[in-house]
Amino acid sequence: MAMTLGGEQGRKRGVTPEINVTPLVDVEHVLLIIFMVITPLLTKNFWVHTPKQEKEEVANDPSPPLVLRVAADRTISVSGTAVSFDELPARLGRMFAARDDHILFFDAEDHTEYGYTVQVMDQAREGGAVTIAALTSAIQPGSAAGAAPEAP
Repeated sequence: MAMTLGGEQGRKRGVTPEINVTPLVDVEHVLLIIFMVITPLLTKNFWVHTPKQEKEEVANDPSPPLVLRVAADRTISVSGTAVSFDELPARLGRMFAARDDHILFFDAEDHTEYGYTVQVMDQAREGGAVTIAALTSAIQPGSAAGAAPEAP
């Protein structure tokens, strides 16, 4: 910072500060050069090893998927057959004994009591269901368990 003493034609006006920006510009240029040199060195490479994609042909399963439906009036049906709440585990146990997979699709009507649907799912788990998949739309007859259900 520079200062000028004195004034015009011998009058004393006091000290008037003047900013010398040359050192500021020099420091700014040095920092700019440093950042320009270092920035390309800061890039990081992430190597992602993804598994090989193997496509396997899936044969059509002759057995239709097991669908457990609970109506708002507390009626239970397994693949279209009416079942009582107490005999549900035994019936599902017999059905799963004849199948390789233990996947059960669960469908409840909109106004079914939540607590009752949880009790039905507990009974299904007791009957041997390992995976209980909730349905968001109905499975069409003749479609495979792995196929996407048709949109409503």
